[in-house]
Amino acid sequence: MTSFDRDEAEIEASRAPLMDHLIELRGRLLICVVAFMVAFIGCFAFSEKLYLFLVQPYVVSAAFHQTVGAHGHVSPFDLILGTARLIPVPDVDHQSVKLIYTAPLEILFTKMKLAGLGAVIVAFPVLAWQLYRFVAPGLYRNEKGAFLPFLIAAPVLFLLGAALVYFVMLPFVMWFSLSQQIIGEGVAAELLPKVSDYLNLVTALILAFGLCFQLPVVMTLLGLAGLISSKVMAKGRRYAIVAVVVVAAVVTPPDPISQLMLAVPMVLLYEVSIWCVRIIELRRKKADSLEDVTA
Repeated sequence: MTSFDRDEAEIEASRAPLMDHLIELRGRLLICVVAFMVAFIGCFAFSEKLYLFLVQPYVVSAAFHQTVGAHGHVSPFDLILGTARLIPVPDVDHQSVKLIYTAPLEILFTKMKLAGLGAVIVAFPVLAWQLYRFVAPGLYRNEKGAFLPFLIAAPVLFLLGAALVYFVMLPFVMWFSLSQQIIGEGVAAELLPKVSDYLNLVTALILAFGLCFQLPVVMTLLGLAGLISSKVMAKGRRYAIVAVVVVAAVVTPPDPISQLMLAVPMVLLYEVSIWCVRIIELRRKKADSLEDVTA
């Protein structure tokens, strides 16, 4: 019996009536909902600390900005290392790090939104495992082996994108925003971000970077499906770079530093994607040659 016949036998043995599939889907959805709600309650209990954690890049930028002034020079490494708490940050007047809210329940809704985002991240292993257990019976053995690595690679790449936003992107964005203030001659145009607006900025950047960092996963899946080849990707490299620059210009704040921070990693990830697809093609050729020999 060939491996294909064994896979077919396994899939045939796992067949079940539609009602059984619906009952299983209901059970797995219930587990996902319970996991999300437990994570949501836990994240909401620590929502204030989570928000203060997200505000840390703004605090670091304000501290250095207050120390050197609007036109002073600050090393990019100071902002990054200060956000990572690897170097001491200058003492800052708390009045210079102030966020406001203009609606009575804005703080509550902001905490709920933050708890929802944290719940998705915390409960993702449970959600991913339930998804895998539901679709696994309909997959061939080699497809099962390919599916699990992507469930691991996707959150890892997303966290890498989120880390780039938190430790690199946000300090520069907030420093740039603070440097645009106008103070003088009886006029003060100071940065007073709203609580919800700051969270929306952080969320948008994390989602943008996290999703863009899924490029190797998406391209590798397309390569597994045979919809794209490494040669086509290599030939279209220049068009891909143009597309990357356009995406970076759309999803990042309107300054060249932020755009470069997203464009450069995406170009590197595109090169990684080419190598991933190339490895898949080599393995496919090797498997085909072995089947020809055994045949």
